[in-house]
Amino acid sequence: MKKKHFQTGNDGLATLKLSKTQLRWLSILPLAFFGAQAIHYWEINQLGHMLWMCNIGNLLLAIGLFLGEAIVIRVAVIWMVPGVVVWALYVVPTWGMLLTGDASFGQFFGVLSSSLAHLGGFSVGMLALQKVRMDKRAWLYAVIWYFVVQLLSRLLTPAEMNVNLAHRIQDGWEQSFSSYWKFWLCLTLMVGLCLWILGFVLSILWPDLSRLQRNQVGPNSL
Repeated sequence: MKKKHFQTGNDGLATLKLSKTQLRWLSILPLAFFGAQAIHYWEINQLGHMLWMCNIGNLLLAIGLFLGEAIVIRVAVIWMVPGVVVWALYVVPTWGMLLTGDASFGQFFGVLSSSLAHLGGFSVGMLALQKVRMDKRAWLYAVIWYFVVQLLSRLLTPAEMNVNLAHRIQDGWEQSFSSYWKFWLCLTLMVGLCLWILGFVLSILWPDLSRLQRNQVGPNSL
């Protein structure tokens, strides 16, 4: 049986290939990162946090790698970038117990699983992106994924967790918005803009060479 490959090059460019078997093996890593986070949140009875974009993104990446679906991988990778930024700004500064040596085993495991989910997932995503490359339209699918996860977060998670800001205005911004829906609209517009910029930048760094090849084939080349 002929193996399925991602082919992203042409005669003038190096062709990058990744077999279906290699993709499936690579999918074990983000799945393990997702599992570690699930164990941590299960232990502290806060499984709702698994629907944060950065956490569920590891599961999406694992599925994309296992099935060999480039668009799924691209959407996961696009979301890995803001996930790492938000994690570094809002989560890492809360780890003061590591400096004082007062961290319990559960807290230490939480720090480890969180680091793997964000830095590990980001690293696997960047590795996969070198193979599947980035389509300039992938950001649109990333926006759709955002709406899906936001809806699930609102329906399935407790309001006090405010997962993906799906329930209420972010703490500290209450004076800037008179209602949640105004906040949500502004947030959605900002998310859309950021995803477009990320998709554009990533498509320059890792362009979809197969699309470039199709664009180069015109009437004059026939």
